[in-house]
Order: sequence, then structure tokens, then C-alpha cells
Amino acid sequence: MSAALSYPITALRPNAKSRAQVLILEPDLAVLDYLRQTLGSLYSLSLFSDEQTLLDRLEKADQPDLLLLALHTNRDPLPLLTHIRCTKPNLAVIVLSCSAELRDLEMVIRLGVRGIVMKPFTGGDVEQAIEEHLAAAEKKIPAADALKEIPLNETHSFVRSSKRMRDLEGQAALVARADIPLLILGESGTGKEILALYTHKMSSRSQNIFLKVNCAAVPADLLESELFGYEQGAFTGAIKTKPGKFEVCTGGTIFLDEIGEMPAMLQAKLLQVLQDGTFSRLGSRSPMKVDVRVIAATNINMKEAMANKTFREDLYYRLNGFTLSIPALRDRREEIPVLSEYFMRKGAKRYGREPLPLSANLLNALSEHSWPGNLRELENVINRYLVLGEEKSIVDELAPSTVYQGGSATPQEVPSGAGLKAMVRNLKGDAESTAIAQVLEGTGWNRKAAANDLQISYKALLYKIKQYDLSPRNHAS
Repeated sequence: MSAALSYPITALRPNAKSRAQVLILEPDLAVLDYLRQTLGSLYSLSLFSDEQTLLDRLEKADQPDLLLLALHTNRDPLPLLTHIRCTKPNLAVIVLSCSAELRDLEMVIRLGVRGIVMKPFTGGDVEQAIEEHLAAAEKKIPAADALKEIPLNETHSFVRSSKRMRDLEGQAALVARADIPLLILGESGTGKEILALYTHKMSSRSQNIFLKVNCAAVPADLLESELFGYEQGAFTGAIKTKPGKFEVCTGGTIFLDEIGEMPAMLQAKLLQVLQDGTFSRLGSRSPMKVDVRVIAATNINMKEAMANKTFREDLYYRLNGFTLSIPALRDRREEIPVLSEYFMRKGAKRYGREPLPLSANLLNALSEHSWPGNLRELENVINRYLVLGEEKSIVDELAPSTVYQGGSATPQEVPSGAGLKAMVRNLKGDAESTAIAQVLEGTGWNRKAAANDLQISYKALLYKIKQYDLSPRNHAS
């Protein structure tokens, strides 16, 4: 039976010239009445328990300021939401969801909802979501290309100025509230850790710990004890019980960087944690339960890894509650000036120096560079400029013809009559040494990070450095 309840409220919102008009669709009449009691003194409400009655109201009357749309797992939410987004593209929608496991949550977010509030509601969840939207709407600032710098801790900020990154920011903020596993994809150096930290800061866990574990940096035989801890006597040298990262992080967020490098045995154990929140310490048969939000990141092709059986499909789909893909810096060049200024300010504070100006010539060189090392490489270049204080060397360094000058990265003479195989071998060596040099420069000659980016072992990278006689550029010359 159709039901439409409308409660005109006479009281004005505090500090507002008029009442915001809010429509609410909620089939559960008890919840609908709760929302009326909670919000009735703040907004002009029109309450609906039937979809068709709501659609009739949207078609025949003026557009409201906001629609609260309750979604339930026993019905497909997408047709209704899609219809509303198509017929009323400018209508702001906040979703009220009764399940964090909603299969269509990703599509709901991509359809452009302004917020997600999970049931059961706690405190002023719904009011806070409404007020955040109304405050943004009152400013009427076109945020698509506006600079935004969000401090995350003493040393890191989330910085963006493009529409593409604004959309990514909005999606991360929505996912943060849903408290589901998150998978972040992107090339090395694109800022996956920053996005993970931003998601944590926007979540209800923000007051608790954010803990990073680099799965590629920890030896495979130590990673299990690092993540899950061990009991006294579990192995030689285990002289006392040690809690793992999951125990330490309970109530907070754990960031598993380079998850694609995790050994198969640990993948199965991680899957269990994601399924029911339980695991056992190394050497223990007693399971323990933790409440941890997992954010994972990788720069590998996950579909290819699953096809090659190096990554479990069931773990991928469990991790993939929602996926955020960060574009490479070369695909958002319009942000290079903004990011360069940010890294200059950050470096000046770190090294106790005055910021240096970024001339049009330098900004042009920065904008034209291909940035294989992405943000990490850009920050290193800005820091070198800050320390050296000489612009020309940086511009020369970034010029395509001088990507790298040193070692064997320049073409070598091939003896006459050496033969095709020798010529090809020499050219391959030149290309390999140049590629390795670029990555090393992009990581500021952090050999472990470079080995990870190149997807070779640390020992193999040291051999290549020696083979090609590679060394950092001598900028003082």
C-alpha cells in the first residue's frame, strides 16, 4: 500500500534564513518515525515509505534540497537510484544503507551520491551528513579545479587540484564511512599510502591507529610473525610472546602495501581475517578475534597475477570491497605546478630553508617530463633543486636528451664487424641501464624501493648497478 507522510515544520534551522527541504524514502515505518523525531525540528521534511509516491512527488513539485534514500538488501537498489539520477541529475542524494556488505555499493558511489550513512545510526550521523552537504551547497564554490590541501599528519597531506583527483577524494570519503575493505591500485609513487591515510582519517576509526606494513619489504619467512605475532617457543629465538600488527591495530586501520607480493600461505590466513576477523598467532591453536579495517595496495596487474596463480581469486574479491585507481602523474599534468609548490613548501620546512621560486622555464620542464617515478620522483627533483639552489641543472636533467648522463646509459661504440648479435646485445644493455638509472633517480637512489619498482630482487639490482657502473648524478660539477 502506498504511503506518503509529510510533516511541515515551522521552526527555523539555526543560523539559516529558511528551512532546508529534505525528502526521505524509508520503507521501515519505525525508522521513518525515528528520522522524523530526530530531524523534524531542523528541516522541512517530507517522508515516504513507498517508491512510486516519492517519484510522483519529484515529478510534480519543486526540487528539494536533499533526498535521503534508504537501500535494503532484499531489493535491487540500482533501478530506483539510476532513475532518480537520470531524471533529477542535480538532486543531491544521501544513501542510508543497512549493510556494509551491499554488493552494489561501488555502483551506488559511482552514481554520484553525496554521502552514505550506515545503519544502525549512532549519535548525529544523519544530521552530520545533511549539514556537511548543506554547508558545501551554501558556499557555491566550483570545486572541480580548486586547490585543496588536507593535512593528514605532521609530514603528509592529501593535495589535489584536478577534477579527476577531486572525484577520487569524494569516492574515498564515501568508502571511508562504509568501513569495508579497500583496494588501491596505481603505479609506484602515485600516492597510494596518502590515499589510504586520507581514507582512514575520514572514517570512524580516525582516532585509532593507522599502521602500514610493506609486504614486499619484509622477508617472506618473517611476514607471518610480523602480521599475526607468535607465542613463546614457536620457533628458535622466540623467547617471549609477541603480538602481531593485527593485534596492535585492533580498532584501527592496517595498510597492506604491495599486497601482490604476499606469499600464498599468508594469503589464505589473511582471507580468514577478512571473513570473520579471527586468526591464530604463530605456534598457537587458540584463535583470537580483532576488529581491523584492511586497506591494501599494489602496483601489479591483479588480473594477470590471478591468471598466473600467484594471487588468490577469493582473496582479491574479498579485498575488493571497493577499488580506487590512482592515475599516474603523466595523466594529470595539470597538477604538477600545484604539487611542485607543495613539495617546495614541505622540503623548505624539512631542511630549514627558504622556499625557492618556480620559474616559468622550470615549471615547463617539470610539466613536460614523463615522470616514471610519479610523485616520489617529483618530490626528489624539487628537493634537489631546493638543496642545490641552481635551476639550470634541474632543467637540463629533465630535458629528454639528458634523461641520464652517467655510467653506461649513453650509447656505446660497437666495433666494426662485431655482428648483429653483439650490436643487439649492446643496445639492450643501453636500454636496461637507462631504465634502471631512471628508476633509481626517481626513488632518490633508494635501492630497496627501486628494486621493488623494477620487480627484481635487491641482490639483482646491486649486480646491475655494478655491471653498468651506475652512480648518482654529480650535480656539483
